[in-house]
Amino acid sequence: MATTRTLVLMRHGKSGYPDGVPDHERPLAARGQREAGLAGAWISEHVGSVDAVLCSTALRTRETLAATGLSDAPTRFERDIYGGSADEIIDEIRLADTYFDDVTVSTLLVVGHEPGIPWTALELAADDDTDLAREVRHRFPTSAIAVLTTESSWAQVAAGTATITEFCIPRVEETRPES
Repeated sequence: MATTRTLVLMRHGKSGYPDGVPDHERPLAARGQREAGLAGAWISEHVGSVDAVLCSTALRTRETLAATGLSDAPTRFERDIYGGSADEIIDEIRLADTYFDDVTVSTLLVVGHEPGIPWTALELAADDDTDLAREVRHRFPTSAIAVLTTESSWAQVAAGTATITEFCIPRVEETRPES
């Protein structure tokens, strides 16, 4: 019987742009902290527990992971996710069972950047022309989450082996005072 694996691809929260700070070291803005927290709550509610995490080494992705509340899962920080192409990120995903050999990884969270994260979702779900795939193709703002499922082992994920099952852009609904 095939095992279904769940891949959660998340873009980091909204970052700040402090003067003189290199891109790799940019922190999250206050909005990014809030939205990453919302993303973590959404993942917990809609996906469940995360077995392992691959995260870019950039400060804003590390702060995003911390703000999600999901950082209890075994985590590996990978420089190749920072600025990584879909192929480079998929290569990291293929190593999940090697990286986390003491854990059964059924649900893997990858925290990274745009355009690598949405491109990875679209590559893994190649030929997927669903509304969800079109939405991912259209926009993938900060803190956005694409959830994919696959019957492939992590080592064998490749173009067209996954399906996008959910897409979320966590935002606080603004309430307007009644007139």
